[in-house]
Amino acid sequence: MKTIPFARIFVIATTLALFSCGNKEENAQQGAAQAQATPATVITIPSKTVIGYNSYPTSIEGIVNSGARAKVQGYIQDVLVDEGQKVRKGQALFKLETQSLTQDAGAAKASVNAAQVEVDKLKPLVEKNIISNVQLETAKANLEQAKSNYESIIANIGYATVKSPVDGYVGAIPYRQGALVGPSDTTPLTTVSDITQVYAYFSMSEADYLTFLQTAEGETREEKIKNFPEITLVLANGETYAEKGKIQTVTGQVDQNTGTVSFRAIFDNPNQLITNGNSGTIKIPVTYKDAPVIPQNSTFEQQGNIISYKVTSDNKTETAKITTKATVGNLYVVASGLKAGDKVVAQGVSKLRAGTEIQPKEVAFDSIAKPVKQLFQ
Repeated sequence: MKTIPFARIFVIATTLALFSCGNKEENAQQGAAQAQATPATVITIPSKTVIGYNSYPTSIEGIVNSGARAKVQGYIQDVLVDEGQKVRKGQALFKLETQSLTQDAGAAKASVNAAQVEVDKLKPLVEKNIISNVQLETAKANLEQAKSNYESIIANIGYATVKSPVDGYVGAIPYRQGALVGPSDTTPLTTVSDITQVYAYFSMSEADYLTFLQTAEGETREEKIKNFPEITLVLANGETYAEKGKIQTVTGQVDQNTGTVSFRAIFDNPNQLITNGNSGTIKIPVTYKDAPVIPQNSTFEQQGNIISYKVTSDNKTETAKITTKATVGNLYVVASGLKAGDKVVAQGVSKLRAGTEIQPKEVAFDSIAKPVKQLFQ
């Protein structure tokens, strides 16, 4: 057997020892690097079709609001209804004092009788050619004038009973018994409102109006309004009104002072829950087709900007400044800054910095995007 020189054995052993130490050092460095990387939950940005809502403040009125006004001047003798009471067209609401009118009517009636006597006296004289026919015609004219005056006073006595102009509900009553009212008053005695249906008036910006026209189905504006989906009314207490509404009219003209276009929607009001003068918020549905979305809790705000952290190919974080089209539930509909297929850090983004090396753990998008239960109101 051939023996290996001791010197060669020593060199081989030394080389192996150095190589082994090098591997241990490299492995130790790799382990340290992995230990320094921050664990992070990661999701992939999907494209989804979601329905959002644009909101607009609204004021509400009954479909008919008719003021009950005094046609003659007088003191209110009786208030025959109360605020909020349901009334019918022609129902008496107020009774004005008519004593002076009654006295005038008596005098006018006497004038009619006197004029009639004069006519009756002249007729036979004309027939006998004792007087001319001119005198009789003058007496007849005086009789007609007296009758007209009397009928006018009687009509005014009738006007002293102020009646409801429409079916509906009585509004505020600013005048009470003893108040002097008349035709020149700027404020009506009350307003009777038909609230079986109500109008909701609101305005939208010129940009929103153009989007409305571009997204609604139909060729003409009338067709677009007719085909537009039902809208929602949120009441002043934050509750959603049970009845859905329809947009009925659009002015189509941009107000030069406000830069807005006026809309009118109509809602059924079977239980008279809402009434003239109520306020609320109109919510109009907007569909975003195949749009990239990101959960709000996968972002944070910085100096008014919405920020997320995109994951690079070498597992480092990269700042992505997002602009949004809308907020739908707990999702942002992304306009720019991210696209479908991008990977982003899903949780704890406020604790990271750009360029942070991470250990990504990818989870399903819906596990992060599911709505968060509200614990307090």
